[in-house]
Amino acid sequence: MDPMTRTLSPVRKPAWSLSRSAIWLWITQGIIGSLVVGLAVVAFSLLVPGDEGPLPLLRWAAPVLAVLYVVVAVGVRPFVRYRVHRWEITGDSVYTLTGWLTRTWTLVPVARIQTVDVTRGVLQQLFGLASIAVLTASSQGTVRVPHLEVDVAERVAEDLARRAEQVRDEAT
Repeated sequence: MDPMTRTLSPVRKPAWSLSRSAIWLWITQGIIGSLVVGLAVVAFSLLVPGDEGPLPLLRWAAPVLAVLYVVVAVGVRPFVRYRVHRWEITGDSVYTLTGWLTRTWTLVPVARIQTVDVTRGVLQQLFGLASIAVLTASSQGTVRVPHLEVDVAERVAEDLARRAEQVRDEAT
């Protein structure tokens, strides 16, 4: 069913997942982060003398921790993030459910929307993704939907901006 036409009450988990390409984006981010961690471990091993004290222990612990980081950043985190990030737009609200350790459920009524932004970072452009930010007057009211396919993000942003304007017009 088209995400733009479905109207449901937000008393349950939002209906839609992010784009599956988000998994590859997160894997790429994990690889980049892993390379940085790996370089730091190599630099530590080469530059810090470790003949006495706790340094010999750190010489073998640092690579082990780096490998553990790689496993989590590349092999676990992208898939868990994909499963826990959800979003939905109903007839009168936008809401998201995010977080894999701390779960955050955010709801913004269409009547409160002031601005809808679509952004595309460098890696998002590489994977054909875009993020939506739905802003309100409240500093706590921003809803972000990351890593949607570009055409879906543009369609959602246009629809939300149009509906928010209609609500403002009806109120005056």
